[in-house]
Amino acid sequence: MPAPKTPDHARLDQLVADVRRTAERREKDYREQALKIYPWICGRCAREFTQANLRELTVHHRDHNHDNNPSDGSNWELLCLYCHDNEHQKQIEASAGRSIETNRGSLASHSPFADLKALLQKDRK
Repeated sequence: MPAPKTPDHARLDQLVADVRRTAERREKDYREQALKIYPWICGRCAREFTQANLRELTVHHRDHNHDNNPSDGSNWELLCLYCHDNEHQKQIEASAGRSIETNRGSLASHSPFADLKALLQKDRK
């Protein structure tokens, strides 16, 4: 049996650098296009953005496929960092079977204020 080849680290490093550069270039292209097409407002929380905080506005791929970038922007929506993280967290939870879907979106299974009214009335007595 032949001895295993040692990896060519310089070649691997170059390959990784090339892939990162390509991904960054692609992201820059669709981000610039989305910022030209859509108003600078988060599609979920309606927070408005200016040039000063525009870095906090992200491009979300509705089908979660970063290679699907039609020039009309039909697969994109602008989301703030927080809403974008929340959207991806919902996807992770849904794939794990932990969310409840309704026609209004996902519902939380925990209700921290469920007995608040009873507790407040109890304190008044």
